[in-house]
Amino acid sequence: MKSNLISFDEHACLHALQHHLPAQAALKDFVHHNTLHAFQDLPFHIGLRTASSIFGYKTYLSLDEFREMYHTGKIREDVLDRAIQEQMKTAGNSVKTLGRTLHGSFKTAMLEKNFPEAITTRIGHLRALWKEKYHVHMDKVIHPFLFRLISAYLDQGIAIWPFPTQADGMLEALRLLDDGEESGLFHSSRARALLKDPDISLTCLLDILVERQSLYDTYLFDQQFAHPGWSGMVATIELNPTTLLDQRAIHLQDFIMLELLMEIDTLDTKFGETWAPLGHMVKSEPKPLFDPVVSSELMDILAVWQEAFEWSYYDDILTGIGQAYHTEPTNHPSFQALFCIDDRSYSLRRYVELTDPHAATYGTPGFFGVEFYFRPENAKSYTKACPAPVNPKYLVEETGRKSEHKSDVNYTRRANLPLQGWLISQTIGFWAAFKLFWNIFKPSLSPATAYSFRHMDKHACITVKADGRVVDGLQVGFTPAEMATRVGNTLKSIGLTADFAPLVYVVGHGASSVNNTHYAGYDCGACCGRPGAVNARAFSEMANDPEVRALLADQGIDIPKVTVFLGAMHDTTRDEIEYYDEEKVLGKDYLALHDENQDVFKKALLLNARERSRRFDSINTSQPLKKLHKAVEKRSVSLFEPRPELNHATNSLCIIGRASLTRNIFLDRRAFMNSYDYRQDPDGKFLEGILLAAAPVCGGINLEYYFSRVDQEKLGAGTKLPHNVVGLFAVSNGVDGDLRPGLPSQMIEVHDPVRMLFVIEHHPTAVLEILNRNKAVGPWFEKGWVQLAVKDVFSGKVYRYYKGGFALYHPLRGKLEVCASLAPVIESQSENLPVFATA
Repeated sequence: MKSNLISFDEHACLHALQHHLPAQAALKDFVHHNTLHAFQDLPFHIGLRTASSIFGYKTYLSLDEFREMYHTGKIREDVLDRAIQEQMKTAGNSVKTLGRTLHGSFKTAMLEKNFPEAITTRIGHLRALWKEKYHVHMDKVIHPFLFRLISAYLDQGIAIWPFPTQADGMLEALRLLDDGEESGLFHSSRARALLKDPDISLTCLLDILVERQSLYDTYLFDQQFAHPGWSGMVATIELNPTTLLDQRAIHLQDFIMLELLMEIDTLDTKFGETWAPLGHMVKSEPKPLFDPVVSSELMDILAVWQEAFEWSYYDDILTGIGQAYHTEPTNHPSFQALFCIDDRSYSLRRYVELTDPHAATYGTPGFFGVEFYFRPENAKSYTKACPAPVNPKYLVEETGRKSEHKSDVNYTRRANLPLQGWLISQTIGFWAAFKLFWNIFKPSLSPATAYSFRHMDKHACITVKADGRVVDGLQVGFTPAEMATRVGNTLKSIGLTADFAPLVYVVGHGASSVNNTHYAGYDCGACCGRPGAVNARAFSEMANDPEVRALLADQGIDIPKVTVFLGAMHDTTRDEIEYYDEEKVLGKDYLALHDENQDVFKKALLLNARERSRRFDSINTSQPLKKLHKAVEKRSVSLFEPRPELNHATNSLCIIGRASLTRNIFLDRRAFMNSYDYRQDPDGKFLEGILLAAAPVCGGINLEYYFSRVDQEKLGAGTKLPHNVVGLFAVSNGVDGDLRPGLPSQMIEVHDPVRMLFVIEHHPTAVLEILNRNKAVGPWFEKGWVQLAVKDVFSGKVYRYYKGGFALYHPLRGKLEVCASLAPVIESQSENLPVFATA
C-alpha cells in the first residue's frame, strides 16, 4: 500500500519530534542535561515563553512565589529596580505592547496585578477531537496496552520471560509474534492486514486516520506528547542503543506506527470501517505549533522577576569576588589533593584546607581527563567512565576481585529455580523478612544497597598500562605516551606543574543509597553517572609511572621522585573516604605521613557531615560530630529514606580560577569549583577545554534542576513514593503511567531555580575570543542559558557578559557581611545561607 501524498515529509517530522522530546537516557546512565534543549537556539526568556506556549510547561516560579521572596527580602528592591530599568531599555517592543513607559507602573503591575494562572497551549487540541466528535478517549483505550507492550520489549531483567521474538525492530518482532495466530494484537481485520504489509508507512496510516496532509505533523506531535516519557525514551535508545545493557533494536518511527495501528484498530472495532478521518472534523486550519510566540504581560513580568531573583544572589557573589584579595599558596604544602569540580566536593575541600591550612586542594572534572570503558571482573558488559558525549577507545579491566556476597543465597540464581526457590523462601526467606523488619530500627549495609565502594574492589588490580590486547575494538590500557598526554593536560589545566607535595591524593566521588531508582544521578556526572574510583586510581597509577614522568619532564612538568600519587574516593552520602594501592605505592615513611593526612580527612568529613545535616529534619545538627556522622551513615542506608542526600540541589555557580578567587567567601555548597591558573595559559587554550566540558555538563545539571523545580508535573518526575521501576531502565507512576523524565521532588524541593553563573579568572578579551570562535560553547552564554562574569587579572575589576560583550559590573551592595565562625551559622537554619566573607 502506498500513498499518493508526497508533501508530508516523514523524515523531517521524525527529526523534529526527536529534537523536542525528552532526551533522558536509561536509569543506569542518568546524566543531567538541559530539559529544554530544543529551544536553546533562542534567547533564554524567549525560549521559556515559547516552550510554555507550545507545550504548556511552567518555566518560572509562580507570581505569588516571586512576590513572597520580595516581601521577605530574598529579592532585593534595589536589584528589582535595576532589572526593571534594564527591561525598559532593552525590551522596547515588549514595553510598547504593554503600554507602560514608566518604571513605577510596571513595578506596580509586578507587585499587585492579578493574572489568570491557567497556561494556554497549542499542543493536544487536534487529537482531542477523537473524544469530542467520536466520544473515543484514545489515550485511555490505547496507552495501557501500548506501555505494557513496549516495556516488555525493552525489558532489562524484571520480566520472568523475555520478549518471545527478536527481530530487526519492534514492529518486525510484532509481525512475527502475530503471524499465524487466530487472536493477535488487533481485533479488526484491517489493522492486522496493515501490520503484515511490508510497505506500510507513517503516511499510509495517517491517510486513513487524518487524511488532510496539512494536519499530519500536528497530529503526530499531539499523539507523541500525550506520552513524552515513553516517546523520548524510544528516541533516545534509537540514537544511543548502548544506554541499554541488553540492547534492543527500536525506532521511533516503528513506535509511532504501532500506536497509529492501535488507533485504527480501536475505531474499526467500535464503528466498523465506516468512520470518517479526523481531518473531516476540522473546519479551519489550526495555528502551526512552531509559529513565533508573541509575549504577554505576564511572561514579561515573570522574566523581570527571574532576573531580579538571580541578580539578588549574583550581586553578592560578584561583590565578594571583586573584593577578594590574592594570597599565594605555600611553596611547601603538607599534601595536595585533586577533587572533582562537583559542588558536593567543594565543601569537603573547604574543610580540608580549614583543618590543615598548609594543604592545597584542586578541582577538575571527576574523570581526571582519563576516558575509558570499565569492565569489572566477571562482568558481561562494560560501562563508560567519562562524560557522556565522549566515545572512548580504551578499556580498563579489573582482575582479582573478591566477591562480597557469595554466601547470600537470596542473591543467587538458585533463588529463581522452582523447587530451590520454594525451599529458600520457606527457610531462609523467613530470616530475610526478620532482617528487613530489623532494618527499620537499625539500618545497615546490605547486598541491596547501592554502595559506591563496590563499583571497584579495593584489593583488585586494574589494567591501566597497555598490554597489546584489543577487545571489541577497544585497546586494553594506555601506552606511556597516551598516559603522559592525559596526566599532563590535567595538571596543566589546574595549574599544578611545580612545587609538588610528597603525597598527592586524587579523590573521585560516588554515592550510596538504597531503594533509590535515581542512584546514578547521585554519582559522578563526569564519569557518566558512575563512581569516580576507577578514574582516580587509573590517573594515580599513570602519574606514578617512571616512563610517564620522563615524558612529562619533556613537557616542563618535573614531578620529583619523592612525590607519590594516591587514588581515593569520597562517598558523598556517607562522608567516607577509601584509599587505593596504599601498600603498593607507599613506603614506611609515607605510611606515617599518610596516617597524619588521614586524620585531616577524617576531621574534614565530620565537619562536612555536619554542614550537610542541617538540611535533614531527622538529624540533630548540634550533637557531637562523631555521633552526628554515625546518624548520617545510617540515614544513607535506610530503606525508608527518600532523600539519601540532596545531590546538586541549590547548585548555582561555576568558579574557574585560582583558589584565592573565593578563599575568603562562603558559598554554601552551591559552587562547582574548577581550578585554573591563567598565568600558565595566557592564550586560553586550557580554558577553552574547560569550558567545552563545564558549559554543557554544569549548565545541563543546573537547568535540569531549574526546570524540574518549576514544573514538577511535566518537566520533573514528581515524588518518588509512587514510582514504579519499569524494565530496570525507567520509572513511571503506577503500572500504566507514562515514564517520568526529570528529577523527583526529593532532589529539588530545597533548590532555588536560578541559572548558573560562571565566574572566570582571566582577561575579558581572551574569554570573548573563546566564545566567538567556539560554537559549541558560545551559545550557552550568548543566549543566556547560563550567565557569565570575568574577573580581570590585570585590573582586578569584575566584568559581566552582556549582549555579546563585556561591561564593567557595578555591585549594588557595598561590602559583604563578615562571619567570624561558620558553626553557629550552619546550625542555625536549614535554608540557603547568604553569601558572606569569612574572617
